[in-house]
Amino acid sequence: MSTSRFRAKTALVTGAASGIGAAIATRLIAEGATVVGIDIAATALDELATVLGPAFVAAAADVTDETAVAAAVGLAADRFGGLDLAFNVAGAARAAAIVDMTEQDWVFTVDLLQKGVFLGTKHAARLIRDSGRGGAIVNVASLAAHIPVFGNGAYATAKAGVEMFGKNAAIELAAFGIRVNTVLPGLVDTPMMARVLSDPPARADFLDRIPLGTAATPEQVAAPCLYLASADASYITGTSLVVDGGWEISNFPNLTGFPRAAPPRS
Repeated sequence: MSTSRFRAKTALVTGAASGIGAAIATRLIAEGATVVGIDIAATALDELATVLGPAFVAAAADVTDETAVAAAVGLAADRFGGLDLAFNVAGAARAAAIVDMTEQDWVFTVDLLQKGVFLGTKHAARLIRDSGRGGAIVNVASLAAHIPVFGNGAYATAKAGVEMFGKNAAIELAAFGIRVNTVLPGLVDTPMMARVLSDPPARADFLDRIPLGTAATPEQVAAPCLYLASADASYITGTSLVVDGGWEISNFPNLTGFPRAAPPRS
């Protein structure tokens, strides 16, 4: 792993206190960047700051609050002189069947996932634009943007919107030298998925659909996010990168254990 790929770069990371966001922030700093991390989980964010040291500035904020987001983004200019990269990772969901879902649960999920990405992109792009150096924004959506998830209609719908928003941002921000791409993770071993991964039958059912046979670690999602933000991806914008161990291409039961149902050999 390069230790200087992001030297002299400053990045904004939302959802930085845990999971994919924490993995992105950690690796950015290991590769020479300075980072402003945003999360509503102030205690966990402060704990991460203690681990990462002075290259990391913690900004406790709700990503759906524009004033708070603008202030957090402003820290990049105040502490580090500007901004080069942004990673919009913050996410959560309130799951329920459509006929049972409350309006409040829908608004919470869609606001967090879509408005959070919008505000992070808006204010980060302004600061990156003002530097005149160009830069990159990576938004984290989900495989659920492509595959519906029973009981998670709000989440899947919101993530599909994140993917399209990234494409729209890519065409609008290209004039300022800002690339925008979207990463769509599949099953990732994060606190958000702990309930599924700790239930043996549910875990087995998920893993049976994934050709690589395992959930991703947060670090395995962070790596392609950093690639898309790096100079190696300088001619890539408006794209969607699915990082799912092959899940999207195999969402049909594995029939090899059921001889009567398995397809005949040629």
